[in-house]
Amino acid sequence: MTQRYFAPKGGHPPQEQLLTDRAVFTDAYAVIPRGTMQDIVTSFLPFWEGTRLWVLSRPLSGFAETFSQYIMEVAPGGGSRRPETDRHAEGVLFVVEGTAKIVVAGKSHGLRPGSYVFLPPATDWTFENDGDAPVRFHWIRKAYEAVEGIDHPEVIVTNDADVAPTQMPGTDGKWATTRFVDPSDMRHDMHVTVVTFEPGAVIPFCETHVMEHGLYVLEGKAVYRLNQDWVEVEAGDYMWLRAFCPQACYAGGPGKFRYLLYKDVNRHMKLGPAMGGPARR
Repeated sequence: MTQRYFAPKGGHPPQEQLLTDRAVFTDAYAVIPRGTMQDIVTSFLPFWEGTRLWVLSRPLSGFAETFSQYIMEVAPGGGSRRPETDRHAEGVLFVVEGTAKIVVAGKSHGLRPGSYVFLPPATDWTFENDGDAPVRFHWIRKAYEAVEGIDHPEVIVTNDADVAPTQMPGTDGKWATTRFVDPSDMRHDMHVTVVTFEPGAVIPFCETHVMEHGLYVLEGKAVYRLNQDWVEVEAGDYMWLRAFCPQACYAGGPGKFRYLLYKDVNRHMKLGPAMGGPARR
């Protein structure tokens, strides 16, 4: 079965539209509804032609600390021969609409909806929309945390349809995660996965853990518990969760609820300057 993923198209709201919206920004979480992704909030990047983007998260005091996330929209014939200007940045691309070509270290790969690409730091790559319709994809970037004695990870090019989901124990397959990277591979300091809930499936407890999260709803709708609040979310909405923010979920249906999930993993917690000073007596 071919998966379908929501992608924003932009546009402008009419003057008659009410200002009331579901957007929420707190110290612990944020909800950016799909309706806010209009033409007026797009951005542009150096060395990208025929391209605009929506910035979903960025490192900012009181907001995302470990990563940035964009939805890129590249017109036919557009793209970049110098897409990444930070040699320390690693990245994940996830295509939600359209087709394109990426060349990584001299090897060409065709991309389609569901394509997942992991790009280690200092990777040479180019991107081209060689189709006749816009291509839209998520680009998640993080400053790679190298560890002495551990090699950098390798390039990965695969597709959501080609990776078998891992079922959460005790859920009869109603809650599963598509993992593109082996969780035990210490070379990786971030995971980007696809989480799937069948109608009626739940996260039956409030998770509180150290990973920072970015969640983009690819398909369906649900009610999500964020801190002390229940919020309704649907395909195209984005959620950011600070580390330790309580979270739970109820997928009410009628179809599957799926989201693209970022989290930081596999590294020591960074210590402040005072923690590394001499012991006091």
